[in-house]
Amino acid sequence: MVFAVFASCEVFEKEGSVVMSSSSVPAPSSRERIRESAKTLFARHGYESTATAAICRLAGTSESQLLKHFESKQGLLEAIFENAWRQINPAIRLATDSISNPRERIKILIEMVLKFLSRDQELLLLFLLEGRRIRDDGKFVVLVPGFLDFVQLVDSILRQLALEGELVSGMNTEAVRSGLMGAFEGLLRDQILAKHIKYPAAYSEADIHAVCFRFLNSVLKNS
Repeated sequence: MVFAVFASCEVFEKEGSVVMSSSSVPAPSSRERIRESAKTLFARHGYESTATAAICRLAGTSESQLLKHFESKQGLLEAIFENAWRQINPAIRLATDSISNPRERIKILIEMVLKFLSRDQELLLLFLLEGRRIRDDGKFVVLVPGFLDFVQLVDSILRQLALEGELVSGMNTEAVRSGLMGAFEGLLRDQILAKHIKYPAAYSEADIHAVCFRFLNSVLKNS
């Protein structure tokens, strides 16, 4: 039931273009085509190895349109991340705002993020392998406003847990958040590496859920 909120925005990829699940949805704009084409090529070849000309060719538009909408290749990568968080954050709020129990809220948040990322392997790969890289200007491009909004959302739930005495004594909520996010990022990243370069990470999605929730339970007081 929680994941029903994603049904209205389900996207399927076909031949490098975007096909929405509803036949009534208008054709994607040039901005959307560029963004989705870049996501595909960045995931397939890597950010550094993908030329803007190749992105525009796949999108069926010109480089002038790319510069108009995104200003640069880095701006395009940031737009991919921001677009994803604009889908994730409202869905999480919709599912958690009506729930008063912070334990249930944080569990739903974790489930929804893992579910969302598992539905888009290209986005998952970019989040985990490209998002944290330092670019030429020294920025962590993953720190788009939507990501920081997500961090605030997690922190607000963890602060509620702390205020209600649900966290183990002495736990810093920001440290808990970093540990929790690091756990599922690391698990998902190593799983991707296992698929591509035979890295030893032979575990399932169920194993990822089990480890993340074991970590969460370790910082929560016994109910």
